[in-house]
Amino acid sequence: MTSQNIQWLFLDLALIFVLARALGAVAARVGQPPVVGEILAGVLLGPSLLGAAPAGRLFPTDVRPFLSALANIGVALFMFTVGLELEHRALRGRTRVTAGAALGSTLVPFALGLGLAFYLLRGHPHDQRTAFVVFVGLSVSVTAFPVLARILTDRGLARTDTGGLALATAAVVDVVAWSALAAVQAAVGGPGGQGHWRAALLLPFIAALVLLRPVLRRALGPAGPDGALTSRAFAVAVTGALLSSAATEAMGMHYIFGAFLFGAALPREGSDRIREELAGRTEQLTALLLPVYFVVAGLKVDLRGVGAQGIVELLAILAVAIGGKFCGTYVGARSQGLAGGPSATLAALMNTRGLTELVILGVGMELGLLDGPLYSLMVVMALVTTAMTGPLLSLIDRRDRRRPGPPAQRASGEAAAGRPLSGRAADA
Repeated sequence: MTSQNIQWLFLDLALIFVLARALGAVAARVGQPPVVGEILAGVLLGPSLLGAAPAGRLFPTDVRPFLSALANIGVALFMFTVGLELEHRALRGRTRVTAGAALGSTLVPFALGLGLAFYLLRGHPHDQRTAFVVFVGLSVSVTAFPVLARILTDRGLARTDTGGLALATAAVVDVVAWSALAAVQAAVGGPGGQGHWRAALLLPFIAALVLLRPVLRRALGPAGPDGALTSRAFAVAVTGALLSSAATEAMGMHYIFGAFLFGAALPREGSDRIREELAGRTEQLTALLLPVYFVVAGLKVDLRGVGAQGIVELLAILAVAIGGKFCGTYVGARSQGLAGGPSATLAALMNTRGLTELVILGVGMELGLLDGPLYSLMVVMALVTTAMTGPLLSLIDRRDRRRPGPPAQRASGEAAAGRPLSGRAADA
């Protein structure tokens, strides 16, 4: 690495941090999750706005591998946090409604996505048609669990029954999505078409993580004098996440699966405060590194050549992604007795895709399942579906407030979730 490369690396990192922070703050001021502004920053720094030549001068080819390395570490830690924040107890008391909503939220957009994939094949022919079709179906079925959790907190819904149901449903959808993506990668064989047999090692690896949970519990403790997370425990957790990432990458699978599985395998019993602090410290690292990932992803987005056909394809992608997710979730929740208002709120929340969608699209690019133009359109879909969540929730809330009937009747949907009323429903 030359001195000039080091200079450009530091300059690029400074630019990324400043622009991501600024646009993230702007997004927050207009009621959007900061991740919307950060993703937009990545797109704006790419060729879509600056053009290929200016973007190339701003982010020299020799420096991009180092940015990609930092981005990969950020995504690995992000996926570790996703696995860590999956709360197994969230399903208790609401299994039936969660199952109905999760099935609708996954199967309906996936089925519509299969049809969308056959339509897209006309303009994006592919040798691995089956893998392409399944991947497109998967890409419109995903929900961003971490972004959803942040939206719930910002809007005061985190402690309501609808919020708890949304987290439980998103957790199930996330597990299904990552499992399906692992299966797709195993079928494709990873970059270069290799790794089919090594993918079979994933199941023994998962079993080993489960068996190691008592060891992990001891490794993360004892806690500090006030029950807080120690520096040693934090180092053990991050090291384990990185080693787990390396293990799945060596199996021919993507490193994100290893980080996710390690976070999900960490013990839950009696370690709530430690897990909360561990997630908080890890998020401090990802807050710096994920904007680098957005730029690396944004450098692959080029919307300059989108013509009439590209606009039609984008509208089709948005229609399937939004309509399939909203209608599937709504019908699934209603089929289990949840009232219309909470079902609509849940459906709007499940449309959030955020960074999770970008990670999946990045895997699709690495596997050769997406070409540049289609990848660009899918990134736009991720931005639109995430940005529309807040306004859609406000619209549903205003509609519910105008709806005639006693407050108890409007709150009946919360009771259908199988838990005592809380939050806004209890106040009503």
